[in-house]
Amino acid sequence: MDKEKKRGRYGRIYKQLQELVPKSDDTLAQMATMVAVLYHKMDYYFWCGFYRRYENGNKLIVGPYQGPAACQVLEGGGVCLESVRQQQTVIVPDVEKFPGHIACDSRSKSEIVVPLKNDSGEVIAVLDIDSKELDSFDEADREELEKIIELIQR
Repeated sequence: MDKEKKRGRYGRIYKQLQELVPKSDDTLAQMATMVAVLYHKMDYYFWCGFYRRYENGNKLIVGPYQGPAACQVLEGGGVCLESVRQQQTVIVPDVEKFPGHIACDSRSKSEIVVPLKNDSGEVIAVLDIDSKELDSFDEADREELEKIIELIQR
């Protein structure tokens, strides 16, 4: 999908989520709503969901998601924990080239992980999105998803 079309779609998703997310003050409900809308509106998403920090951040536990069955617990390495460590979005064009990648589904080829921070700036969860195609995610995805994730109250 070209960047202009992608940004337009994200803009429409943002407007929809601006209305839907505040209908609940429960973070899990907000996450579930966000994931459902993103997954069904972006055709290159293969898996879309949240992993929440668990046991002081040394592990992540799956939260609301859409797509095939997920790893329930992530620990040790992987893109999601790298995003927690760096406290920033991580884009991986080819997951097979990422050291320590955790393959929950071998069909995933590229990935973007966006951290969700609390008011103190601490990462409390990550939004993890996979694609079955290589190099699916770029700066447009990063910028738009970082804006969208800010809609969640924490």
